[in-house]
Amino acid sequence: VAAPATAGEVRVLANRGYVVGYSDTLANPLWAAYRVTDLARIPTPPARPEKFEVDRRTAARVSPETYSGSGYDRGHLAPNYAIATRHGAAAQRETFLMSNITPQKHALNAGLWKDLEAKIATSYPARYGEVWVFVGPVFGASPTRLRGAVAVPEAFFKIIVDEQDGRLRTLAFLVPQDAPTDADPARYLTTIAEIQRRTGLDFLGEIEDEAERQIEAQRAGRVW
Repeated sequence: VAAPATAGEVRVLANRGYVVGYSDTLANPLWAAYRVTDLARIPTPPARPEKFEVDRRTAARVSPETYSGSGYDRGHLAPNYAIATRHGAAAQRETFLMSNITPQKHALNAGLWKDLEAKIATSYPARYGEVWVFVGPVFGASPTRLRGAVAVPEAFFKIIVDEQDGRLRTLAFLVPQDAPTDADPARYLTTIAEIQRRTGLDFLGEIEDEAERQIEAQRAGRVW
C-alpha cells in the first residue's frame, strides 16, 4: 500500500495477524491489512486484554492515556475478535498496540463499525472461504489533535476483497465519524478510487493497470 505525502515517513509494522502502516507525523495508523479465513468451528477467543500498550517501534509512542477524556474511543483498525480467533492470544494482544488505534466516536465504534467487523469475522469467510481487508482513517486538510499529538480522522474506510476462480470483487465503504449507531452500511458504499482520492493511498498497485482501474472504479450495488 502506497502512502500519502502529507503523512511523512510511514513505518510498516508486521504483526502476527495483521500489518499496519503507521505515520508518526499524524500519530496514527494510516492503514491495516489482514486476512480472515473460514474455520470449521470458530473458537472462543481468549479474554479481552485489559489494557492498551505503547508501541515502541514508533517514534510517536502514543500512550493509551492520550485518549482519556477526549470524547473518542480507542478504535481498532485490525479487530480484536477476528485476529484472536484466527491467530490466538499473542496476536490478539498485538491488536491492542497503540499503533493499531485511531480516534473514533463511540456511536460508530459500537455501532456500524462493530457490525461490519462481526460480518467480516464470521459470515463472509463462511460464505466465501476467505476475505482480505484493508481499513484505515481519512483525515481532513487540518485535523484537530488530541493533546496536540494524535490527529482526529473525519471518516474511515474499509475495503473487503474476495477472490473466486481468479476473479476479484470488492466492497468499499467510506463512513463518516458521525454515522448513526443504527446506520445502514449501504449508505456508505463507495469506490476504491474515491477512497484513494481521499487518502492518497494506492491499494491494488500490483494488478495490471487496466484491470486495476476497472476494479477501483466499481461501486458495489449492495452489501453482500
